[in-house]
Amino acid sequence: MAKILLLNGSPRADGCTARALKEMVSIFEKEGVETETVHVGNQDIRGCVACNYCQKHQKCVFDGDIINELAGKFEAADGLVVGSPVYYASPNGTLISLLDRLMYSTPFSKQLKVGAAVVSGRRSGNSATLDVLNRYFTNRNMPLASSTNWNMVHGFTVEDVEKDLEGLQGLRNLARNMVFMVKAFSDAKEKYGLPEVELNAFTSFPDGK
Repeated sequence: MAKILLLNGSPRADGCTARALKEMVSIFEKEGVETETVHVGNQDIRGCVACNYCQKHQKCVFDGDIINELAGKFEAADGLVVGSPVYYASPNGTLISLLDRLMYSTPFSKQLKVGAAVVSGRRSGNSATLDVLNRYFTNRNMPLASSTNWNMVHGFTVEDVEKDLEGLQGLRNLARNMVFMVKAFSDAKEKYGLPEVELNAFTSFPDGK
C-alpha cells in the first residue's frame, strides 16, 4: 500500500495548517493511501551545524530530537507533504531547521518520492513561503505535485480556513494528483526501472580561476 507522510510545521497542533493537511488526508484515505501526520512545529529542533557527521555515520549527530526518528518514516513513505504557517513571508523557523537536517543527513535515495508543500497564511507571503519549501524537494530529486491553484489556504483561524472554499478545493485536487503520481511512479519503476542518476560532478573553484 502506498504511504504518504505529512509534517505539520505549525506550533499549533490544531490550527490552520493542521486543517489544511486534514483536507488532504481525507482524500488520501478515500483513495486507499496510508497516511501518517507528525506534528513537528512545536518541537525543539536546532539547525544544521555542517559537521558532516551524517556523511560517515548515516544519521544526524544530534540524536536528542525527532530528526533521526523521522528519517525512517520518510524513507518508508512514497510521498511527503510539508505544511507550514507563514512567518515574515517564510516558513516556520523550526520547520526550516528540520528540513535542512532531514534532507541532508538521510543517506537513502529520495528519487521519485513525490513532494508537496502546503502553506497557511492570513494575508500575504504565502507564495514566497511555498517557493522556499518547494526547493527542498527539487534539490533532492523529488518531483513536485501541483494543483489547480497554489497549495495554500488563507485565514487567521480554523473557521476562516473553512470559508476558503477555493483553497480547500485546491488541496483536494493536490491530494488526488499526488496519489496518481505515486501510483504511476510505482508502476513505471516496475516496468522501466529508475532513471539513471549522475552524481560525480561537484562545483568548486578552490584555485580562484
